[in-house]
Amino acid sequence: PTTLLDLQPLPITALHNKEFEAIYSSSISTFNKIQTQVFQALYASNDNVFVGAPTGSGKTIAAEFALLRLWSQPKAARAVCIEPFQDVVDARVSEWKLKFGEVQGGKEIVALTGETSSDIRLLEKADLVVCTPSQWDLLSRRWKQRKNVQTIGLLIADEIQLIGGEIGATYEVIVSRTRYVAVQTENKTRIVAFGVSLANARDLGEWMGATAQTIFNFSPGARPLPMEVHIQSFNVPHFPSLMIQMAKPAYLAIVEYAEDRPVLCFVPSRKQCRSSASDILLYCTADQEESRFLNIDAAELAPHLEHVTDPDLKVTLASGIGFYHEALSKQDKRIVEHLFESGAIQVVVASKDTAWSIPLTAYMVIIMGVQTFEGKEHRYVDYPFTDVLQMMGRACRPSHDTSSRCVLMCQQVRKDFFKKFLNEGLPIESHLHLSLHDHFNAEIVTKTIENKQDAVDWLTWTWMYRRLVANANYYNMQGTTHTHLSDHLSELVEQTLNDLQNSKAINVEKEMDTVALNLGMIAAYYNINYITVDIFSSSLTAKTKLKGLLEIVSAASEFEHIPIRHHEDLFLRKVYERVPVKLTDVDYESPSFKTNILLQAHFSRLNLPADLAADQAIILGKVLGLLSACVDVMSSDGHLNALGAMELSQMCVQAMWDTDSPLKQIPGFTSEVIKRCTDSGVKSVYDVMELEDDQRNSILQMDARQMRDVAKVCNAYPSIELTYEVEDPTELQGTVPFMVTVNLEREVDEDDEVNQVIPAPHFPSKKSEAWWVVIGEPSTKTLLAVKKITVSRQQSVKLEVALPEGNHNLIVYFICDGWSGADQEHPLENVVVGPKPDEDDEDSSDEDDEMEES
Repeated sequence: PTTLLDLQPLPITALHNKEFEAIYSSSISTFNKIQTQVFQALYASNDNVFVGAPTGSGKTIAAEFALLRLWSQPKAARAVCIEPFQDVVDARVSEWKLKFGEVQGGKEIVALTGETSSDIRLLEKADLVVCTPSQWDLLSRRWKQRKNVQTIGLLIADEIQLIGGEIGATYEVIVSRTRYVAVQTENKTRIVAFGVSLANARDLGEWMGATAQTIFNFSPGARPLPMEVHIQSFNVPHFPSLMIQMAKPAYLAIVEYAEDRPVLCFVPSRKQCRSSASDILLYCTADQEESRFLNIDAAELAPHLEHVTDPDLKVTLASGIGFYHEALSKQDKRIVEHLFESGAIQVVVASKDTAWSIPLTAYMVIIMGVQTFEGKEHRYVDYPFTDVLQMMGRACRPSHDTSSRCVLMCQQVRKDFFKKFLNEGLPIESHLHLSLHDHFNAEIVTKTIENKQDAVDWLTWTWMYRRLVANANYYNMQGTTHTHLSDHLSELVEQTLNDLQNSKAINVEKEMDTVALNLGMIAAYYNINYITVDIFSSSLTAKTKLKGLLEIVSAASEFEHIPIRHHEDLFLRKVYERVPVKLTDVDYESPSFKTNILLQAHFSRLNLPADLAADQAIILGKVLGLLSACVDVMSSDGHLNALGAMELSQMCVQAMWDTDSPLKQIPGFTSEVIKRCTDSGVKSVYDVMELEDDQRNSILQMDARQMRDVAKVCNAYPSIELTYEVEDPTELQGTVPFMVTVNLEREVDEDDEVNQVIPAPHFPSKKSEAWWVVIGEPSTKTLLAVKKITVSRQQSVKLEVALPEGNHNLIVYFICDGWSGADQEHPLENVVVGPKPDEDDEDSSDEDDEMEES
């Protein structure tokens, strides 16, 4: 490891730029020891750098040195910062908007959405993009066509140790790709990576292009504040009993070590947050000091408690103990954060899943248990070690304390493991070999890999390739010689490409060249698993109805990681009783069954417990891409019931069934209001817009505020005029493709800005409207052509159609992916197609051409 030198801390004036100094002057006057030691490498050079240091040692400011270095150059290029999870991305964007919003005339800092078309626009205008590995992977795959990806000036890879975790394969691919693109295009992209102290930092640093002078790997003990770690071990095999037994030692540790300083306790689950907070409160009451952790008068606390929505939280906060988990409402989270930061309450019990996103630091952290229940496998699994380090890093307040503490409570058998690894760097290995198929497929689609040799070359850029010889056993490699290595890589490539070929994602021609097929392109475009697309292709038929579609989408491998919790089947059973579509196989412990129920609960707008609501948000985040893939798979086979998948997409965004009235999308439209509307002949949103004011008031019976909400949605509702024309309609011939041009024009004033974001309060993220233009023939249930587009003011789209000889009645469908009731159908009748041109005619005309040429 790198020795932490006893250097004189650098003052902020070392930045030699008044504007940059002003960013820090209000919060600090000097940089800490670690920042001082890496300052020269990050701020005074353009080299690639790796910094490994414990969580909480100020690596964010070190990353900012690299940003400021980039921005101090003329014509600064864009920067991309990779953060592991969406919560961390959001927190980083809001923090940096405050910091850099005014720098050099205002920096544009954006978070990507994962929706390709809007991400390309965001990248265009941004100075700094913050995103997760998979979002950047999706955008940077097509680097050959995207100039803005090629010209990135700086890549900040934060929490790089997670290359050895679940998101590791994708993280590894984007760093490898950054280096590969820089070599191919000769545009230098600087890579600076930050992580915890690692055992194999030298390897990792060299892989990402850092040199011995720019690899800083400080020991786990090199913290800004010295930390005392107490490990308490327990011999209780039954997990719920273990959690109860840990409560008293946790309470005693707070009383003994923390005195009146703030404490964070981490527990395995959301449910445990409540019970552990109540247990600690119970011990306070037993000691007859019920409000020992409350540092303000009850009268001062009362106005805050009025705004708390969670009844259990109200009770514990009144005694100075808060709890914090991902399913708390935003308002409750803010209240807990505010009370804890201001010192009003002393203890917060947080769930393990918030370790990365909780914006709080404390004097002491207590980790109660290091295992969590894994429902799919019905067993308790250990926390990833990176999560434990992240939790410990929360004990760090250099401005308030001179030291920090951590109490780690674990099973007796894990004690030695923690003793060893808390004092040594963390060894990390690649996870790429476990999910190579989808990455290979993506590179084949973008033609980075065009044959088996390219595939082997592509692997040589990866972190896995670096580690194969260093730790051959881990990767099931037989030996460490050059021959072993090349055999292992060839076998890996052969096997992966065979699997892709069997799933009809790609084709291998002449036993060497790789060619992407339709299913592979769909999988790469929507960033979904190649097996999922294969299942869609074999399951979706011309007869698949809504119920079947829902089952097939729920069974996608993307939903395999939806958590199954203890005793959750009781809640799911109640929800299942209330949803309309019943399934043949009822299995409360299957992720696909749970996904299906939660989607139906979403369409029925049922209120769910916090846990299930959070799971439902994860499902909704993935489902639209899967539905778009269904549309593509069905339309490739010419099935007109692809319209069903489009309708399902609207149902997901608006949280309503296809049989519900489109008026349900307007806020405040309860079943009584909708009934009054229907009785008055008002059936669509357009009808509501056309009502006279007094008539509208008498039907809706709403106050001014509600009317403003109604007006907002009505004004955003799309009004688009569609016209079409067939090219040379009198000269159509059987099976010869002809063009249909569809012209679209939005009815909007010239001065008004077109806002394409759909107001969808029940959908967890921002959704911009997109449209499918479809030409189909209902009599034969055939889909002839489809295109997905966005319409700002005007748009013209050409569709290619081929028909057999005869008289055809077609329909042009115009269908939205997020608004319900805005779809259009325009008949395209009496399309007369003449006989198929004779092959003899073609041959003879070809011969004539040849004669003329000679």
